[in-house]
Amino acid sequence: MAKERKKIRDFAIILFFIIYFITAARPIPPEIVLVPRWLSSLEAGAPVTAGTVRAGGTAGLIPYTLGNRFGYVDADGNFKLKQEKTGNIYLSENLWAEYEAAPANIEIRDNSAEVVLNIENPGGYPILLDNRIFILGSEQNSLSEIDLNGRILWTYEFAAPLTCIDAAAGLVLTGSIDGVIEVLDRNGKRIFFFEPGGSRYAVILGCALSRDGLRLGIVSGIEDQRFLLLEQYGSGDYKVIYHEFLNTGFRRPVYISFFDQDRRVVFERGGGIGFYEIKSRQRNHIALDGGITAIDYLGSLGYFFLICTLEGSPSQTQKELIGIRIPDTIAIRAPFKSGDAFLGRTGSGLIVGGGTALVSFNLEKK
Repeated sequence: MAKERKKIRDFAIILFFIIYFITAARPIPPEIVLVPRWLSSLEAGAPVTAGTVRAGGTAGLIPYTLGNRFGYVDADGNFKLKQEKTGNIYLSENLWAEYEAAPANIEIRDNSAEVVLNIENPGGYPILLDNRIFILGSEQNSLSEIDLNGRILWTYEFAAPLTCIDAAAGLVLTGSIDGVIEVLDRNGKRIFFFEPGGSRYAVILGCALSRDGLRLGIVSGIEDQRFLLLEQYGSGDYKVIYHEFLNTGFRRPVYISFFDQDRRVVFERGGGIGFYEIKSRQRNHIALDGGITAIDYLGSLGYFFLICTLEGSPSQTQKELIGIRIPDTIAIRAPFKSGDAFLGRTGSGLIVGGGTALVSFNLEKK
């Protein structure tokens, strides 16, 4: 009975979203509305449709983690993989790995759970980025790339433990606890080294590569914290084209990502979130009432979404889905209660998770 009540409660959490958007969906300039599509339970079978589901949907699968569950779901709400965690998880678009604190071996699996590589005595932990397989050393101060035959392609040693890493366009971007960023080429050779400085405590708290590898986004330092945007010029070097002091900052890793086809950068900052538009060189700051729990790394149709955990909420369960009309207008606010939350995006589709269920909406022009 208790389990059944929990299931009903979890569905009620997500059904709130459907009720909210059915009753509150309205044209918002430029006439975009959220249309509910389906609801899928992590404890049940087929999705419950809440609108017209187009056959074929968006190509590819969406990786999700929600509470102690993870896997892949398609654009129509059908689970390709759905299972409980038994250890640490690294989940990417096409590959995933589950591993212990000091793994004797690591199995790399595809999104249908087939083992594509078994790494014996890895000496560290998996990082799966840009369809590449990396092993971060157990002391977090070395990085190796592994091919699908298990061969080590290269290993790079760092002077200090890494605090962030990203990969795109055959490049690897790293930031370390000593305040250094480095860019490695596809052969593991360093092609760029930079110390942002300008803060009392040098540390890189967030780093991101644009998908074409031409720009770097960095959040660095404590007292004062800074956002920096670097652009490639010449034969692979990068130069700072914009920087901004963020005043009150964080002493933990922060969200930062390029989105909207690399036209913008979004980054977490004290009291809210910052946006920088590359073409116009304009910046915007949106205040938020809590910390970011999940973030939309794609952004499209002029909208960007995130989920916040409201400050002071009991057991961190009071969440809010926020839709931002770029560049600086909060157009949608939808509160809900859940200990965990998930947010995924596939072009014009938005997937929100809470409790033990996922619910999908389409962003449509009316």
